[in-house]
Amino acid sequence: MKNVRDLITPESLALIRTVATQGSMAAAAREMGLVPSAVTYRVRQIEDALDVLLFDRSAKQARITPAGEELLQGGEHVLQELDAVARRVQRVATGWEPQLTIAVDSLISKRTMLELCEAFFACGEKGLPPPTRLRIQSETLSGTWHALIDGQADLSIGGVVDGIAQAGIQAKPLGDVPFVFAVAPHHPLANCPQALAKQPLQDAVIQEHRIVAVADSTRRKQSVTVGILPGQDVLTVSNMPDKLDAQLRGLGCGFVPHCIAQPYVESGRLVLLTTERIPRTPRVNYAWHTPARGTLGKALSWWLAQLAQTTTREALLFKH
Repeated sequence: MKNVRDLITPESLALIRTVATQGSMAAAAREMGLVPSAVTYRVRQIEDALDVLLFDRSAKQARITPAGEELLQGGEHVLQELDAVARRVQRVATGWEPQLTIAVDSLISKRTMLELCEAFFACGEKGLPPPTRLRIQSETLSGTWHALIDGQADLSIGGVVDGIAQAGIQAKPLGDVPFVFAVAPHHPLANCPQALAKQPLQDAVIQEHRIVAVADSTRRKQSVTVGILPGQDVLTVSNMPDKLDAQLRGLGCGFVPHCIAQPYVESGRLVLLTTERIPRTPRVNYAWHTPARGTLGKALSWWLAQLAQTTTREALLFKH
């Protein structure tokens, strides 16, 4: 009897998936260009080695069993790991990462990010784009930082680190982002007595009105909420552009980055109000994984070189 490791190969997993998809050994054989007896023999070899039934043959169709489903799911993980090994080998050989995942906070300029992507695709050799595929992953609040430290991203742009030290991760400041309290001109707070008297709004007044909040995109249980007063009604949206749109419609109030609000203030679509609570001016960062040995990949090195430029950092924060 053959060893299980000899039988469960990428080809065998593909065969089992084809049988499950086609619904019969004969149909799978036609799909794969084999004779039905060859398909039946290979499936039985695997079943005998595992001592399980992968397909229910009691009906006319071959229906995959729960054990068969588990084999396919587990096999998919194995194939993904094999792909990861191949990608790591390729990276060592060429210096270019097969894929670079960048977690980008929703307060970062999408326009500038796309301009950087355009420049990246033009930086390859011999007029060809680099072999690295880019994956831009939208995050918010602590989700931007957690995507990096949880291994879901290679580079994060716009996260608030708050001095948390992590082995194998390096961070540098992107810049400070002043926030302002803004409402639509038709929002009740824009015409309340305190606002008309140019006085700072007290928390007790703001608390009576709905606030628009951005949901933390972290996958962890400990999420971050900012600026919500106890007992205040909340409209939660998924990112900063949606928060801005909601406040432009008068659906609520809240703090937004000054650079994002300013054009709408100038056009009269937003009104800035002072509050007794001092607005936040968080320092946002960019951070990346540093290799335990060897050098950074060419793709990550290119992005870090762009982020080292003052003009790039300012554009990411203020060019909306």
